[in-house]
Amino acid sequence: MEKEALLRLSTLSHPQRLGIFRLLMRRYPDQVPAGEIASALTLKASTTSVYLAALTDAGLIRQRRQGTSLRYSANTQAAGALINFLVVDCCRGRPELCAPVATATLRSQYNVLFLCTGNSARSICAQTILRDLDPTRFAVYSAGTQPNDQINPLAVDILTCKGHDTARLRPQPMSDFQTPDSPRMDFVFTVCNSAANEDCPTWEGQPISGHWGLPDPASAKGPLAERRRAFEHTYTALHARIAAFAALPLATLDATSLQNAIDAIGIAPPKGHS
Repeated sequence: MEKEALLRLSTLSHPQRLGIFRLLMRRYPDQVPAGEIASALTLKASTTSVYLAALTDAGLIRQRRQGTSLRYSANTQAAGALINFLVVDCCRGRPELCAPVATATLRSQYNVLFLCTGNSARSICAQTILRDLDPTRFAVYSAGTQPNDQINPLAVDILTCKGHDTARLRPQPMSDFQTPDSPRMDFVFTVCNSAANEDCPTWEGQPISGHWGLPDPASAKGPLAERRRAFEHTYTALHARIAAFAALPLATLDATSLQNAIDAIGIAPPKGHS
């Protein structure tokens, strides 16, 4: 293990290789095309290829061919083994040096934040679905890394048609939830790939995170009926994932089991999409 750990630490010592690894950890369990990684981190394609090869050789990421393109995902088992090596071998398990950051979230009510870029469609829908699905157990919020001025009218339309109250919904910047007075989040979910690609500040309290990326329904083109259908599909997909999350026995799962369950929800094909 020591030889593997030294290789992995050496590989991650380069800031741009570390940046790729961090992006893939944020996007986990997604398998991300090399071109999207290069674009998100403003790297040349050739440079990205070299860094991806180094991370793959170190076992920190996995490579999979899909059609004519290569896709990459984080190897969470390798990351866990590296952390375990540092905690057990290097720090000898001393709690003042290597206290675990993952703790169980045993609460009567959980704070949940849904993030996307514009906070005008997907994250707003997700907030509203969970808010109305279980208002006693969850306090639900949404925000955008670059919020729009207003909610997409078609998002308002689909939510209203499904019986949700939209009167108090509005786009908010992510920074609103990163002040000393902000509620401490138990869960943070990204529902679009561009928000997950951004290197956001670490959240206070180390909330459990999940990435449930979905296509932006606002980008749908064509007649109004086609665009409405895109929002309907997004709502259905979000509702399926959020219902699965709300059904988890949160009070009886440890943090690792809970993270695994949330990742599994993200891997499952969302209903409403082929």
